[in-house]
Amino acid sequence: MLRSCYRPLERCFGRIAGAGGDGLMWHADLKQHASGDYSIAVVQANSNLEDQSQVFTSPSATYIGVYDEFSKEHGGLSADVIKKAFNATEEEFCHLVKRSLPLKPQIASVGSCCLVGAISNDVLYVANLGDSRAVLGRRVDEDKKKTVVAERLSTDHNVADEEVRKEVEALHPDDSHIVVYTRGVWRIKGIIQVSRSIGDVYLKKPEFNRDPIYQQFGNPVPLKRPVMTAEPSIARRKLRSEDLFLIFASDGLWEQLTDEAAVEIVFKNPRAGIAKRLVRAAIQEAAKKREMRYNDIKKIEKGIRRHFHDDITVIVIYLDHQKGSSNGRLKNSAIGCTRAPVDIFSRDADQAEVDLLQSIS
Repeated sequence: MLRSCYRPLERCFGRIAGAGGDGLMWHADLKQHASGDYSIAVVQANSNLEDQSQVFTSPSATYIGVYDEFSKEHGGLSADVIKKAFNATEEEFCHLVKRSLPLKPQIASVGSCCLVGAISNDVLYVANLGDSRAVLGRRVDEDKKKTVVAERLSTDHNVADEEVRKEVEALHPDDSHIVVYTRGVWRIKGIIQVSRSIGDVYLKKPEFNRDPIYQQFGNPVPLKRPVMTAEPSIARRKLRSEDLFLIFASDGLWEQLTDEAAVEIVFKNPRAGIAKRLVRAAIQEAAKKREMRYNDIKKIEKGIRRHFHDDITVIVIYLDHQKGSSNGRLKNSAIGCTRAPVDIFSRDADQAEVDLLQSIS
């Protein structure tokens, strides 16, 4: 089943924008999962697409990955199970790096943010590394009017956040340059913005920096101790009837839209194509900052386009658990997968991740 998701985008993911549309955007307008409907979209800005995401559905559970899925054994789902799966993914990737280093020394600097969600028995788990983000849209009644509020479910592990900077600095009191402001943003060792990830072993394991092969072809960074971790933040929430939808997206969306703005867009617009609508809203914001129009940006080639906005991947999950409609629709369905090309910096790890997911499922 997992291998079937590694198909061309048109076959597994959805439609590519046609003539007059954005040639770097892919989308699936509306599909079904165990608790409702979902929509997914991605737009490419980098020369090589760095974002990937996927949704797995079964009659009783839904798994949302930005970038990884962790396990389909939802019967024993818990924060501890999720943490072990993250650890297993990290360990397997480190083994891959060791095996590949002689031929691909740059793989030691390959890393990935990871945002995962799982819904089973009306319980939602959200786990993340890095700065992809999950936001809940929750209905509230104010002055007899139905409105919606945004509730952030994940933690951004990005040193642009002052609390994250303090956390990193507290772990390295003897290193006055552990976080440096360079090229317009805060970066760990002047290199990377996120403090947690899968991979990036050259910033986690000092022995890789001492390896002669990596010293010859890589970018060694003298380390006394690891400056990044793969310890996920995990949240557990019992879903309630007022919980309307979830937005899972890479940082490319949140660089342009606030949590509140994204939730308002989902709340006030039709379901079909809602993920694509969010992507377009983000690009329109990016265009405004440059005093441009969206139509101007969508004509820019990938690579060059990265100067205007990042890759963006969005999944919107509607929570219709109180209606029970989607459970009925999926009762006789096989497990399904929708996969989009979210935050992975290289494709080198793909096959190892497929093998790992097969081993734990």
